[in-house]
Amino acid sequence: MDLIVSISGIRGVIGRTLTPEVAVRYAAGFAEYCARAVPGNPAVVLGGDGRRSGRMVSDIVAGTLAAKGMHVRSLGVCPTPTVQMAVEHEHAAGGIAVTASHNPMEWNGMKFIAQTGMFLDGGENREFWALAGESQAYADWQSAGTVADDTTWLRKHMDAVLGLSWIDPPSIRRRRFKVVLDCINAAGGAIVPALLDELGCTVVPLNCDVSGVFARTPEPVPENLGAVAARVRQEKADIGIVVDPDVDRLVLIDERGEPYGEEYTVATAVDFVLRRTTQAGKGPSGPGQQTVVVNLSTTRAVDDIAAAHGARCLRTPVGEINVARRMKEEGAVVGGEGSGGVILPAVHLGRDAIVGIGLILQALADSGTTVSGMKAALPQYQIAKGKIALGSVNAEEVMARLEQAYAGRAQVNREDGLRFDFDDHWIHLRKSNTEPIMRIIAEARSAGEANRAIDRVRQMIAR
Repeated sequence: MDLIVSISGIRGVIGRTLTPEVAVRYAAGFAEYCARAVPGNPAVVLGGDGRRSGRMVSDIVAGTLAAKGMHVRSLGVCPTPTVQMAVEHEHAAGGIAVTASHNPMEWNGMKFIAQTGMFLDGGENREFWALAGESQAYADWQSAGTVADDTTWLRKHMDAVLGLSWIDPPSIRRRRFKVVLDCINAAGGAIVPALLDELGCTVVPLNCDVSGVFARTPEPVPENLGAVAARVRQEKADIGIVVDPDVDRLVLIDERGEPYGEEYTVATAVDFVLRRTTQAGKGPSGPGQQTVVVNLSTTRAVDDIAAAHGARCLRTPVGEINVARRMKEEGAVVGGEGSGGVILPAVHLGRDAIVGIGLILQALADSGTTVSGMKAALPQYQIAKGKIALGSVNAEEVMARLEQAYAGRAQVNREDGLRFDFDDHWIHLRKSNTEPIMRIIAEARSAGEANRAIDRVRQMIAR
């Protein structure tokens, strides 16, 4: 497989597609991008998700940045959102998170963060990629940068969550939650157990040793979480908490050992924040109607929740930067992506499982009920996901014919592939950026209805 270069950064297999030469090329290109985008500010923040190859890649990246005259603040093993926070609050020129997100252990990569603390957008990435393709000039011995360790940001990240006006640690401590925690032996182990301890939780740790050796397939989807679910039942725990390697996605297991649903992580956070801001009568931009922003593939439950609180729900193309940028423009109070990525501007504009944990535990403490009871109080939908191999079929022609077939029967959104909104369900089709496939997501009141919607699309494409 080739090196994957996308709006989410770069990812490759160590020793094959992600080599030292590749790491140097992109680190040097990013240093050049920062020097041009933020003249006179040579500070760059660096952190990584803790996978086995992380130290090697981070050392290469740090050395390259210093060779380009950058002063590197190295946070060590930490969540990607911690790097984003540090960039924003330290007013750095940019940041790099060494991570391959939920990819398997043999992979690693780099996520590139602008001075805003948000990821580079499409235009910024194109400028950066062009620079990464050029030959580089390096600093002499007098102008070379420095590399300094900064171990303070894990604590600052926790304090930012615990210090939110909506979070009342004593009320969470009184519930004495028993939590089964799975951090996949990556960056989450460096911060989540400590956060839960401060919130008075009894933690049953699974894969929390930060060794970088993944004990299971790392993507936090139900088929990979059987051991967590079984342990929740065995321990009679109140909740299971799972994070991905770089801790920007939060997945929950209820007290019965059943998946809560990634979509409902965001839905629950939205409901909690809107409840609190509605009670207070204002959001970050002052009095008035609150705004929520999610992507086009996120559950319709968020729209229903927003409406119930008198708020508006806006949607963007899939991708954290698209959601975060729109949130900033609209002064949104909360948002995120249905993959378990909660975004709370009061802390920073990026998906953040640490923020999500704080909000979810406070919502659970406030509810006085169980995790399953908390979900049952929300609007109920079921999402189904599928894909179709395109082969030699033209994706744009498929989209055009489907749009014609559904004309007059559904509302159509063309911002990111095609989304068809019907009264009782929706369908979202997107061409993959990395594979010759079409991804199909459908949501309805039942799993059967959602799957039938996907089957209808498959049959139409086959015809």
